[in-house]
Amino acid sequence: MIELNFGAGNDRLLVPVMWLFVAVLVTFVATRLVTRHIRARSTREPSESTTEVESGATTEVFRDINIGGVHIHHQVFGILLMAIVGVALIATTPEGAALNIFSAAFGIGLALTLDEFALWLHLDDVYWSTDGRKSIDAIFCALAITGVLIGGSEFVSGTIGSSGWWLSICYLLIGLAISVVCMLKGKFVTGIVGVMVEPIAIIGALRLAKPDSWWARRRYATKPARMQRARARFGEEYNARWNRMRDLVAGEHGTGTS
Repeated sequence: MIELNFGAGNDRLLVPVMWLFVAVLVTFVATRLVTRHIRARSTREPSESTTEVESGATTEVFRDINIGGVHIHHQVFGILLMAIVGVALIATTPEGAALNIFSAAFGIGLALTLDEFALWLHLDDVYWSTDGRKSIDAIFCALAITGVLIGGSEFVSGTIGSSGWWLSICYLLIGLAISVVCMLKGKFVTGIVGVMVEPIAIIGALRLAKPDSWWARRRYATKPARMQRARARFGEEYNARWNRMRDLVAGEHGTGTS
């Protein structure tokens, strides 16, 4: 769907996006290590940890931040950081090292925010619940998209109004339509990544829809055999397999809160 260029002329884009990618990856890993440490400590010594937090006497470097009895989630810092960086980028339009620094700072904010994607999606503290795994999917999408962007990319090519320009516009719209089909089939990660890598979207669009998706409810209602195949394909074993992969990266989900 996108045209990738790896020439020297794209260094202005390559380096900042690379810093963005690295910042998202490193911040996500560091955040998950910290939150897993906090969770393990609170699970191991719940009464002692609660007493220390309430008294403010804890000497732990990594701990939940509570101000006035309110738990400040790390997405708050991510949102504030992205807002500050966004304003700075618009106001100063930096180049060179300054642009790389801003890119890395924005990546840190993006990772902190997306790591609690499930929380602001559900408007509930579901960080360690089953729904909390959606945050892992969000981070994966961000890494996949920024990873593809490294090296430079053009969504539309050619001079505006030329045949090549119109051809690239049509190609882009077709690709977006294929990605929408993926999402209607319940494959949101595939659809989002497929915006950048079209073969992934094509494969996702051609294969069976998830049984609880909009597509399955509308298209498989009169096709019981296909619905049965979808349920068999995307059953408990499928979900368990992908959940094991998510939990291996980010910690075991299913119970507890952030």
